[in-house]
Amino acid sequence: MRNKLTVIGAGHVGETVAFNCARLELGDVVLLDVLEGVPQGKALDSWESTPIFGFDSNILGTNDYADTADSQIIVITAGLPRKPGMSRDDLFFKNLEIVESCVTQATEVSPEAILIVVTNPLDVMCEVARRASGFPRNRVIGMAGILDSARMRAFIAMELGVSVENTHAFVLGGHGDSMVPLPRFSTVAGIPITKLLPEDKINAIVERTRKGGGEIVALLKTGSAYYAPALAVAEMVEAILKDKHKILPCAAYLEGEYGLTETFAGVPIQLGREGMEKVVEIALTDEEREALHQSAGAVKEWVDKIPAATV
Repeated sequence: MRNKLTVIGAGHVGETVAFNCARLELGDVVLLDVLEGVPQGKALDSWESTPIFGFDSNILGTNDYADTADSQIIVITAGLPRKPGMSRDDLFFKNLEIVESCVTQATEVSPEAILIVVTNPLDVMCEVARRASGFPRNRVIGMAGILDSARMRAFIAMELGVSVENTHAFVLGGHGDSMVPLPRFSTVAGIPITKLLPEDKINAIVERTRKGGGEIVALLKTGSAYYAPALAVAEMVEAILKDKHKILPCAAYLEGEYGLTETFAGVPIQLGREGMEKVVEIALTDEEREALHQSAGAVKEWVDKIPAATV
């Protein structure tokens, strides 16, 4: 029997997640949205590409949560997109109710699923999903660090004129302007970029990484990034469903790791069939640790507002 995964939200991110997961034959995909006809049309369009790409995964578009029953993975992309001048924090109250509703309905029919949260502000929406689902921390994970690290890798490759395949980057913390890129753990063919680039170039890459999402929003004017976020989700789905035990940077609920408790933060975790298998702790300098705690603190300020809202 094939795996089954559900993507909630048929916007640009959701449809691209669904298509790529199907194209990689990770399982049959259900694309759900509240707008009638939209998920059905996008799913049909995707399915009609299967003879060209040569994959056999089924893609179903629906408005009914009953069609999502018994999913192994549920990806939450539903929510309002960020607009120019709007920070991730501005999205908080708008998307909180949407995420809570989606998670509650989806987990009712898929009580053993693993949740991957994409909706912004991501780290806070992870906490909303955790509370709404009642799931243990290994089954509620946020897509964050993979995207942020990919952006940093792309900028490193652009600066040095090398293949992106040779680059590796490390980004911790919240998925926003307070994220913590770590140059000394970022490499080109195993060589730290601190040995390849002057400090001013590294600082520019770090700053552009932090502002990566906002840069795209400013250019598009009426939307936000979706190709890179969707592929980051697909990598997480593949690691889980293929039980790869792959270490990836994701938003995870910490219970003492890195000196942080009861909060989501981007850290390296090991992903397998049960979701998060463990948090991988690395030794940080005092400065790096302080930056990570400041980033987590920025997330917690919004988490503290959740009880006063709808969850």
